[in-house]
Amino acid sequence: MAQHYMELMTTPEVARAQEHYYGRSMSPGVGSAPDVLGQEELDFIATRDSFYLASVTETGWPYIQHRGGPTGFLQPVSPSTLAFADYRGNRQMLSTGNLATNDRVSLFLIDYPRRERLKLLGHGRVVNAKDQPDVAAKLIGVPGAPVERIFFVDIVGFDWNCPKFITPRYTSGEVEELVGPLRRRIAELEESLRKGL
Repeated sequence: MAQHYMELMTTPEVARAQEHYYGRSMSPGVGSAPDVLGQEELDFIATRDSFYLASVTETGWPYIQHRGGPTGFLQPVSPSTLAFADYRGNRQMLSTGNLATNDRVSLFLIDYPRRERLKLLGHGRVVNAKDQPDVAAKLIGVPGAPVERIFFVDIVGFDWNCPKFITPRYTSGEVEELVGPLRRRIAELEESLRKGL
């Protein structure tokens, strides 16, 4: 567990709840530097094809949005900054609008088959892709969809979560990878039976 993430999350009320229910607080103290993503975190991020992005409205409500794309579309652009391309969607602009008044975001990345999840805290900002064409050109995008904006997230903390209650789920590609050899073998056996071998 990274230190700074828990410093930011363990507010006085959280510490009081821990003491109330468990008899002690797991308060990590204060004063650590922002957490730095290591190779394990970067490798995990590089293999994701989706994540959840949480922001806060200017009226104080949490807002969570699913983001998806080709594997690795959430990319490091510096040792402490991640970026991803934003396309024309439903034109609600909720996350973009939220970041105009409160730049705090949380990203939730999960690998269902391996039952692993990574939580990231950071400061988000959105820029017009035309203003940073060099960055836009390097991002992994959706074929045929023009990049309109770029989301940047300056990471301040991260935490790996317990796998205890993650239900394994598989994409159609992962299922096909597992059952493809079985299908081919069944086809071979059926052909052998048909030929009377």
